[in-house]
Amino acid sequence: MTFTQQQSQNHFTRAQKSIPGGVNSPARAFGAVGGSPVVMDRANGAYLFDIDGNRYIDYIGSWGPHILGHRHPAVIDAILGALAKGTSFGAPCELETQLAELVIDAVPSIERVRMVSSGTEATMSAIRVARGFTGRNVLIKFAGCYHGHVDSLLVKAGSGALTLGTPSSPGVPPGCTADTLVLDYNDPQQLEQAFAKRGSEIAAVILEPVVGNMGVVVPTAEFLQALQTQCQRYSALLIFDEVMTGFRVAYGGAQSLFGIRPDLTTLGKIIGGGLPVGAYGGRADVMNVVSPVGPVYQAGTLSGNPVAMASGIATLTTLKESNPYPRLESLTQTLVRGLSDLATKAGISHTVPQVGSMFTFFFNPEKVTNLAVAMKSDTKAFARYFHAMLERGVYLACSQFEANFVSAAHTSEEIQATLQAAEAALAGLKN
Repeated sequence: MTFTQQQSQNHFTRAQKSIPGGVNSPARAFGAVGGSPVVMDRANGAYLFDIDGNRYIDYIGSWGPHILGHRHPAVIDAILGALAKGTSFGAPCELETQLAELVIDAVPSIERVRMVSSGTEATMSAIRVARGFTGRNVLIKFAGCYHGHVDSLLVKAGSGALTLGTPSSPGVPPGCTADTLVLDYNDPQQLEQAFAKRGSEIAAVILEPVVGNMGVVVPTAEFLQALQTQCQRYSALLIFDEVMTGFRVAYGGAQSLFGIRPDLTTLGKIIGGGLPVGAYGGRADVMNVVSPVGPVYQAGTLSGNPVAMASGIATLTTLKESNPYPRLESLTQTLVRGLSDLATKAGISHTVPQVGSMFTFFFNPEKVTNLAVAMKSDTKAFARYFHAMLERGVYLACSQFEANFVSAAHTSEEIQATLQAAEAALAGLKN
């Protein structure tokens, strides 16, 4: 059967007439790889199916949530059971407390948690809480870490590493980013300098403990220790954005892998099992500044939505009972080693970082430790590789600077099929 995307192309032309860019999130637009995005029709297990009838081994998993694979029976049953009772109450329900208890049980640093409807909402709220708790305004973030489309976090670095950020998007007033410092990831000396200069003004430091939004970047032990030391020394709050890594790299998140106890944690993706959910939580004394207990206001009409809560409960319960993490680690390591061996055989410079079931194939010979190194990657080679894999039935993240995910629905059969596709795709890059 000849590979065709004609129906997807036709639909994308139609979508562009009513939706900006034809997509409801820029990450889906294929802007980094060229061509038209694939329009999906359905999903099951480790596979996606587009409207042209093509089947793909899926390494996006809805950008992370589907760690159990698509349409896991326990999750579907929970959603249907919740739907039978109603879609939204605008009042407390038992399910939101059950999910909160599961989160607190899994993540020791979280003593209180508030449900919201997206990861962006979670990070926005956590920053507000940190500023309200400390009475300070300055925030440190790291170049290449993405924390949602929050005004104060849509920043680029100024002329020097310690300068305040300037907006990276039209529509964000300079005042919104005037108190945001942008530093380099994995640079403990730069972090120490920032605190030495501005420590009494810094409310919080926020970061992805394993970066997924410039591709997978692993923190060094020295960097993590500096984060904790400096925050404690200057009474600033440490915020781990675990929207991507929470329940993904380990049941207790990246913080459980690294032995770091942040003051606040943001969650999303997996805790909704594929439905729109976010959460932020942390120390009880910090979270007790949140309304209605304290003065920091945050609210949401669909926060704690019973259908989303049911999906999240089923997902976390299944993860806890089945413990797929050792198998996910093994499968992902097999895939990563295989990709690296094939790239070496094809004479292609590369590095393939991996943590748990997250990985990125960088067309870059250097170990990627921060955004500056990531940006040295050969994005044109990646675009060719992406489309070659797509034509061979493998759906990867459509940017060099994104993470890919293995799910519990993947088997050795899918891994070997992926490596077979990659062998041809990588060999073709030299032609």
